[in-house]
Amino acid sequence: MKALQAQVMERMIDLRSDTCSRPTAEMRTAMAEAEVGDDVYGDDPTVKALEVRTAELLGKEDAVYVPTGTMTNQVALRCQTEPGDVILLHEQAHIHETEGAASSVLSGILPKFLPGSRGIFASGDVEACLTPGHRFAPSPMSGPVRMVCLENTHNVGGGAVWPLEDIQAVAQVTRFHETALHLDGARLWHATTATGITEAEYAASFDTISVCFSKGLGAPVGSCLVGSKELMVRARRFKQQFGGGFRQAGIIAAGALHALEHHRPRLQETHDNARRFAEGLAQLPQIEIDPASVETNIVRFQLTGIDAGDFVEEAYRRGVHMLPSGRDGVRVVFYLDIQARQVDEALSTIKESLKALV
Repeated sequence: MKALQAQVMERMIDLRSDTCSRPTAEMRTAMAEAEVGDDVYGDDPTVKALEVRTAELLGKEDAVYVPTGTMTNQVALRCQTEPGDVILLHEQAHIHETEGAASSVLSGILPKFLPGSRGIFASGDVEACLTPGHRFAPSPMSGPVRMVCLENTHNVGGGAVWPLEDIQAVAQVTRFHETALHLDGARLWHATTATGITEAEYAASFDTISVCFSKGLGAPVGSCLVGSKELMVRARRFKQQFGGGFRQAGIIAAGALHALEHHRPRLQETHDNARRFAEGLAQLPQIEIDPASVETNIVRFQLTGIDAGDFVEEAYRRGVHMLPSGRDGVRVVFYLDIQARQVDEALSTIKESLKALV
């Protein structure tokens, strides 16, 4: 029995998240040979090179390298709000759903949620929250809205891409009301791959942008917060305050820089695998999915008559690792480590798992 379990684990197709990617041999070489220095003192040349290149790609003045995407988002919030302020974001935003209520703990701010399809809300909903109240209603009674946050691509929305015109419409409203605009762009690289719109074009409307290297790009660690020089000076203060101060961080920054320069052109592979996987799922009983909704590397599907927890357990025993999402939902994410042949293998295993549960 133990031998069988070991064999299953050895051939496991891990589709839980693109954070499960492993560094390539070339990336490991770049990391081993990286020039390093003490980043807290601003002495690490590889970190500096990564920050310059990231800011350049997004068309902004400066960038700050930190350990995680959660930290970039939280530093961005702290930079541009004060305790008691309100931020607007989608009701299923990563900043709210998956960051441990950090905005309340670290910045003392109150989230106000906007509805929207697949994580994309309307500029009119933002306008309604920013319109000044009547003079008979004292303004100090409620906290001021200081920031609006978007997520592109949207995780819970199944990797949905924000249309550029919708971003610009929201930005027009926030500029008019002098409200900060932040982008959780952990998977912004995928939006660019899907549409051909450059990262800089997407970033142009935002005061701050968070981008990750440890998801689709396949680096082991790290994210950058990007924005104006003035804001990034403030960001470095909170990076240190939140425990993000590195020492010889060039070793991991080299992996991120390698990914930035070499892995972005490969992201289309992950989109193709995700779409083909979705098309295969659509042929199976007890599964509901519209393959046309799969825009990037994330696939979300629903089960009918089968508990999601039971399903992912059965598939795991057979060699495919997925995440349940609620009672009947499942999330699958493709990344550079997953080969085209493994798409077919995963579909075959899922078919067997469904038969075993019916």
